[in-house]
Amino acid sequence: MNFKKFSFTVIISVLSALGAVMAYQHFYAPVDKITYIDNNIPIRRASMAMMNTSSSQPIDFRYAASASTPCVVHVMSTFKAEPVAMKGRQPQDLFGDDFFQFFHGPNPYQQRQPQMATGSGVIVSKDGYVVTNNHVVENATDVQVVLQNNKRYKAKIVGRDPDTDIALLKLDGDNFSPIQFANSDSVLVGEWVLAVGNPFNLASTVTAGIVSAKGRNLNMMGDGEDARSSTAIESFIQTDAAVNPGNSGGALVNTNGQLVGINTAIASPTGSYAGYSFAVPSNIVNKVIFDLKQFGTAQRGFLGVTIRTLDDETAKGLGMDRPEGVYVDGVNKGSAGELGGLKNKDVIVKINGHPVVSSPELQEQVANYRPGDNISVEYIRDGKVQTTKVQLKNKYNTVSAVDNSKDVLNQLGVSVTDLSNQEKAQLGVNNGVKVTDLKDGKLAQFTNIRKGFVITQIDDQPINNVEDFVNILKEKSGKVMVEGVYPNKQESYLYAFRM
Repeated sequence: MNFKKFSFTVIISVLSALGAVMAYQHFYAPVDKITYIDNNIPIRRASMAMMNTSSSQPIDFRYAASASTPCVVHVMSTFKAEPVAMKGRQPQDLFGDDFFQFFHGPNPYQQRQPQMATGSGVIVSKDGYVVTNNHVVENATDVQVVLQNNKRYKAKIVGRDPDTDIALLKLDGDNFSPIQFANSDSVLVGEWVLAVGNPFNLASTVTAGIVSAKGRNLNMMGDGEDARSSTAIESFIQTDAAVNPGNSGGALVNTNGQLVGINTAIASPTGSYAGYSFAVPSNIVNKVIFDLKQFGTAQRGFLGVTIRTLDDETAKGLGMDRPEGVYVDGVNKGSAGELGGLKNKDVIVKINGHPVVSSPELQEQVANYRPGDNISVEYIRDGKVQTTKVQLKNKYNTVSAVDNSKDVLNQLGVSVTDLSNQEKAQLGVNNGVKVTDLKDGKLAQFTNIRKGFVITQIDDQPINNVEDFVNILKEKSGKVMVEGVYPNKQESYLYAFRM
């Protein structure tokens, strides 16, 4: 689909905090920016017999609706008027004034009353774990969950993963109604699906559509393939089931009522449904939620390669018949990919036997594994198909699980990479790490550091690589002074913040 042709913009389907009246008042506000468990849960493939695919039978969604609606909840989040995490990066920077008013009411920088937003969630275990979108609860001071039977619970945020826009909540109690998970890898384009959620505060709403596409990269949680080093995982299931503000965090289910995705975003010129909605695949959700429950943070394995979807021109230059696979643009020094023997100009075609024809599909498959896991990577080099075993590393370039209490990069809201020898020569430095991405965190809150900044020293200690950067900051408390340079600028810059 050509989004430019239709002049659509992707927005996150967060919900109006002021209810249906405010939503109606701002219904046609223009949007000009991209917006956005348990391992015991059975993963089942829907049988074709239950899909009502016979041309002689009408499609019947009654079973799927009755099975899934008790598992979907209403999530209501309360925010302070001036949340600390927003300082330095005001909401207008991402969405525009009209967008913020539409979803949260009047600008909180003009009023001091607490603001509210609503969304949806899905019960994933009998003991009260609920999955929703990160953007529904991020920066919330209080989260309330209302079940289909109108029982209300105060929810605890167990963990959040901005890279997949997934969050895990916990309700006190037992004997909840969990949803069953389907294998999202087995979902087929053209398959019937239902979206279940609470659009415009209309509880337990069910809409139907088909899977329109898989592996969609909307470039909404990072710089996508332009940066290609972003940690965001975007490989959405696209559907034409109607999804509106309030559906965020709700369920996308198959005709067996099993979860195939968590509804996250819509493509629309107005902020309301216009035929395109997107869900995080259930396999990614299942893995991320288990990580959040066990570790408090997502455990993501990295190949450590720069990639892009193979195009026709590049494929012809490599002597390939068709452009299928993921082109390796670069391999980070000391990364899992380098140790596994991957090189520039390789074309990755399978991960653990699963074909990958685009960058989002490769990211989705690798995201199913943790640091220390060994995976099989099949690739084409010089026209020959080869296979290598790769032990994935974490974002700190080690094979161990990430300790949430020491997760410095999340606290700072930053992604950094080692400098190549060529970059060092161009910048005239002997050491440093480069800032490749910035999100809500201490650096965005308290400094004006921009992407591309190269950090050479912390409190006069030289930074040689990402490991140095993390280890030094782990031991810091109080005021920290960061020194570095920007490309094409001669002077050095100093930034101060507190750990």
